[in-house]
Amino acid sequence: MAAIDPETLMWARACELIDRAERLHRQFFQPRAVPVRDLCWEPPVDVIETDSDFLISVALPGVDSNAVKVTVENGTVMVTGFRRTNTLPRSSRIHRLEIPYGRFERRITFPASSLELAQAEFADGCLMLKFTKQPLTEEQINV
Repeated sequence: MAAIDPETLMWARACELIDRAERLHRQFFQPRAVPVRDLCWEPPVDVIETDSDFLISVALPGVDSNAVKVTVENGTVMVTGFRRTNTLPRSSRIHRLEIPYGRFERRITFPASSLELAQAEFADGCLMLKFTKQPLTEEQINV
């Protein structure tokens, strides 16, 4: 009977463990095909309240003002849009990408408020929104 070399045995065991680790990795970390339209980022906002208004500033540097949509429904303000990616030269090497691109969405909810958009301005990479508070109707209070 031939003697088993401990070094060969150790090497075979290490290879088995690597194979097992790779199988587990493939099993638990399979890439998913998520549609791009479902992925989005949230721009930062400042929300300031006065006695009569809500002032919202949404940071959107590099976003075209025509690519932004604001909707108001049931005391919720929704700012959505799209930031286009920069064109990269063919021979370029990327060292860091931290600026979010693509679809964005930001939802801001105001408790027990009826809002009316009084002013919207896009300047210096920020969308400024001014909402006037509307008194709640008897119907809205009793809901």
